[in-house]
Amino acid sequence: MRNLLKGLAAEGRTVFVSSHLMSEMAVSADQIIVIGRGKFITQGSVDALTASAKGTVFVRGANHQQLLAALKAHHGVVHEVNDEGLSVSDLTSDQIGQIAFEAGVALYELTPQRASLEEVYMDLTADAVEYGSTGARRE
Repeated sequence: MRNLLKGLAAEGRTVFVSSHLMSEMAVSADQIIVIGRGKFITQGSVDALTASAKGTVFVRGANHQQLLAALKAHHGVVHEVNDEGLSVSDLTSDQIGQIAFEAGVALYELTPQRASLEEVYMDLTADAVEYGSTGARRE
């Protein structure tokens, strides 16, 4: 199916596909249009949409607890802490490197992680969800 759609597009035809499968759209579509509750939200290429989204930075260092305290003191948001490392947002990799240096924590890895198209879609449509959960579940 993907090859058929790409073949039609290569012939100069416009192909419009409506889908909630963002992983498939990320590899198939040249342009993405996001619609929520029947209203246009945004459009752009996959690269443009994911580049503008807030990603995280994976950090692996010599002392995760000391690094965690230093990052929180600089208003970093730490999403995950485990033996492998930390997942941090609201700070750039440059800022994290500087904070670690000032705290005396050696870093072994500092990797920016771009948001996926699915994460971007969920963020963009968070306020446009027609049906949602109230958190309570009847049994």
